[in-house]
Amino acid sequence: MATSFTPSSTFTYTYQPVEPFTTIELIGLILRLFFIAPARILLHTTRCFLSALSRGIPPLLYLMCGYVRYALGELTPRQMQHLFPNSRRSYKRWVASRRYSASRSAAQVPTNAFVASRLAYDVEVLPQDTVGGDAAIMWVGDRRRATKIVLFLHGGGYILPCQPGHLDWCLRAYVKHPKVQELMRQGEDGEVAVAVLQYTLAPEAKYPGQLRQAAAALAHLLRSGWRAGDIVFGGDSAGGNLTVQLLGHLLHPHPAAERIVLPEGESIAGAFAVSPWVSVRTDWESFERNGWVDMLHGGMIQDITVHLLDGAMGYNVERSEGLGWAMALDMDEEAFGEWFGGLGRVVGGLYVTVGEQEILMDQGVEFAERVRKFNPGFPVRLDKSRNEAHDFIMLEAAVQKDGDAILRMRDWVGGVFWP
Repeated sequence: MATSFTPSSTFTYTYQPVEPFTTIELIGLILRLFFIAPARILLHTTRCFLSALSRGIPPLLYLMCGYVRYALGELTPRQMQHLFPNSRRSYKRWVASRRYSASRSAAQVPTNAFVASRLAYDVEVLPQDTVGGDAAIMWVGDRRRATKIVLFLHGGGYILPCQPGHLDWCLRAYVKHPKVQELMRQGEDGEVAVAVLQYTLAPEAKYPGQLRQAAAALAHLLRSGWRAGDIVFGGDSAGGNLTVQLLGHLLHPHPAAERIVLPEGESIAGAFAVSPWVSVRTDWESFERNGWVDMLHGGMIQDITVHLLDGAMGYNVERSEGLGWAMALDMDEEAFGEWFGGLGRVVGGLYVTVGEQEILMDQGVEFAERVRKFNPGFPVRLDKSRNEAHDFIMLEAAVQKDGDAILRMRDWVGGVFWP
C-alpha cells in the first residue's frame, strides 16, 4: 500500500514498499541470465569495444560499458534490485574486503596501513519520519577524525544501488588524497571522510523522494558540527542530477524537503557533477553520435524517466508552474537564469566533467555553460575527456586504477579544500 507524504504543500510524493520477489519472477530471471544474457552481453561488449577501436581510443573499459548496457537496458528495475546487493549490504562487504586487503600489506605500504585504520562499517540511519523510505549515511573514512566532508550521491539511474566502484572512487579520490597524507606527515589535521547517501531507489520512491533524503543528509552534516565551507557534495549520472536538484533546493527551498539555511556569509565549499543527467529530452546530438559506443542509449533514458517521474505529483506541479528542481535543462534559458542565478551565494564553485563518447555529453556541457553565463565570475570547471564515455571515473575505480578521471577529481577537490 502506498504512503503519501504531504509536507505542508500541494507537492506530494509516494513511497511504495517493494513486494517480495516471486518464485515466477525468479525463474524468469534465471532463464534470462542463462539463455539470453550471454549472447546479448557478447553483442553489447563487442559493439562497444569495436566502436571505441574505430574512434582510436583505448577500448578496454568499453567492455564494461557493454555489460552495463545490457543490465540497464534489458533487465527491469525489480530484476536488477534482486540481482545486485542493496547499498548497505554492498558497503558492508566492501569495507570488509578493503580492510582485509589493506591490512595484509600494511607493513610494506604505509598508505595501506592508513586505509586499514580508517575503514569501518559505520552507518547512520536517517529518521524515516523525516525522509520517508529507507535512507542512511554510509561512511568511508573516519568521520571522528575528519575535518573535511564529501557528501556523495551515487548514480545508477535511480534504480541501481551503490556499487563497489563508487566506494573505491570515494576512497581513492578523497580519503586517500595526497594532501591528506602530506598533512599527516606534518602532524596537521586535514583528513577527509565521505558520507555516502543510501537513498530509496525508484520506482519504490518517486521524485522528489531522493531530494528529500539528500537535503536531510546535508542538514544532518551541518547539525553535526561541520562548517559549510568544509563540505563538498556531488555525484555521478543520476547522482549528478540529484546534485543539481540539491543546488536548486539551496537557492529555492523545495516544499517537500528540509529547508537548509546556511550561516550568514558561509557557503558550501563546492559541488561536482560527473556525467550529469539534467534533461528528459533524448534529441541531443550526442545521443545520436554516441548511441553505439556508450553504456547508455536513449531508450534507457526514456525508461528511467518513467520509473522516476511517471505519476510523481511533485514533478507534474513543477512542470505546470515552470519550476526547475527536477530537470534543470528542461527550463528555457531565461527561466534557467532566474533559477540558478546567484549560485555563488550557496556554493563556492562547480565542477562538471563529461566524456566525449557519452550520450549525456551535450547536457553536461550545456549545463556548465549556462551556469557560467548567468553567474559571471563564479568558478565553473568543465572537463571534457576524449577517451571517456559515461561515468568513467567509476569504471576506473572499479578496476582499482587511479586513472585520468580520478586524478582530475583529486585535483579539483584539492583546490577546493586546500586552495
